[in-house]
Amino acid sequence: MSNVRVTYSGLIAFVVGISSIITGTVFTLIVTRQLSVEEFGTWNLIGSILAYTLLLESPIYFWITREIARDKQSAKTGIITSGIFSSVGMLVYVIVANVIGQQSNADVTMMLLAVILIPVNFLNHTLIGINTGWKPHVVSYGFITIEITKIPIALALIYHLELGILGVIITILLSTSASIIIQLYYAKPKLKNRFEKKIVKKWLKLSWVALYKDIPATLYISDIVIFSTITGNVTGVAYIAAARAISNLVRHSGKISTAIYPKMLSGGKHEHLQENLIKTLYFAFPTIAFSIVFARAGLFTLNPEYEIAASIVIFLSFRTFFATLSRIFRAAIQGVDKVDVTENVRFKNYLKSSLIVLPTIRTIQYASYVILLITGLYLLVQNQSSQLDLVNYWAIIAVCVEIPFLIYFTILVKRKFSLNLNFKIIFKYCISSFVSFGITYLLMEKYLVYDISVFNFLPNLMLFAIFGIIFYLGMTYLIDKKTRQLFNGVIKEIRNK
Repeated sequence: MSNVRVTYSGLIAFVVGISSIITGTVFTLIVTRQLSVEEFGTWNLIGSILAYTLLLESPIYFWITREIARDKQSAKTGIITSGIFSSVGMLVYVIVANVIGQQSNADVTMMLLAVILIPVNFLNHTLIGINTGWKPHVVSYGFITIEITKIPIALALIYHLELGILGVIITILLSTSASIIIQLYYAKPKLKNRFEKKIVKKWLKLSWVALYKDIPATLYISDIVIFSTITGNVTGVAYIAAARAISNLVRHSGKISTAIYPKMLSGGKHEHLQENLIKTLYFAFPTIAFSIVFARAGLFTLNPEYEIAASIVIFLSFRTFFATLSRIFRAAIQGVDKVDVTENVRFKNYLKSSLIVLPTIRTIQYASYVILLITGLYLLVQNQSSQLDLVNYWAIIAVCVEIPFLIYFTILVKRKFSLNLNFKIIFKYCISSFVSFGITYLLMEKYLVYDISVFNFLPNLMLFAIFGIIFYLGMTYLIDKKTRQLFNGVIKEIRNK
């Protein structure tokens, strides 16, 4: 039986995720306040292209997680193979960055310099795959390491030395290296076996499974490249990136279910999905409400120039919520799939498995997204629409594409799992979020003063944020027995560490 602690790992991931809101906000503030809109857009374009190259590492991450969860020793082979693949990734990145950079007003020199991030990204991602398979909470340790270390480095390089995008690149390089040290320390017990060519051959032979799985993500992250290429401008990319910085708060609610995938892989009970889904919704509803209520103020904090993009935050908050639920459902379904347990599995068996069926559905989803995005942007550009109108269309398409496919994944989950959700409890969470942050919004409208100085504005904004959070926690604690049990469970998990 698995020794993966679902509740503990999930709580650690969620707490780290919430903590990263503070660290992430500070880092984003440094970047958005020091970089121009064009520079911020260029940096996000760099991130999108880096994500492309990480696809080369995807087969290693995918198979090593499943193998480690089933106590197979392939960690050292994964580390060495990742290093080899990263060199190929660097070549691919240089070619793609040069071509795309020439099509927009992005800084091509900085885009090419970012190639130094590829080796550390590959190694860090492989280590995450190893630790996810047997100690998923360690992934959170590495994540918070990045979040904490990048603040002082960013202050030195971006704020004081004013190195701009170069300072951001070096900051990410050093903070990711710190994460590698943490991940490597915990992965060390799994690195005792020698490098085995037969494992690499297996990964290469079955790489199509992992790569096929990543087609949807590749299509989705293409949106930034598509926008930059069609409009010839990265200003809209800066708007969407700032809006995502606020709406991504909702994504952290899903981290309570981080350990569902490895737990199911290693033989966990189906009840874990139901329990973690309720906990996810407990955190998801207030984070949606928080993102919506603080949309304008949050963007103003990042940079007053982004304040006009408040409506985009609302659309993306719902998109992130729908995507989070879909991700949990897919993880559970693929976790119970045993197609790769036996050796020499036939090709047709893989085709019928969730490892292929689910990515196929998601490929249809995001292919639709890309087609709608390209068509709509082309027509809007022809009509000389503003950058804000273009980005609003972008955000609306993003949320609309998620809805029908979430419904489909929900149906699939109900077929495989005996879910018996308590909708009375869910309704309590929804109403509590509405009341607590509705009152917070009214207070903000009356008393919050928008001061151009972030040092004056942010402390005042934090008071309203703390008020809304405490209001929600207190209200749910009083009216819901499940919440009281959750609080007691947190204390118990901490004591059992």
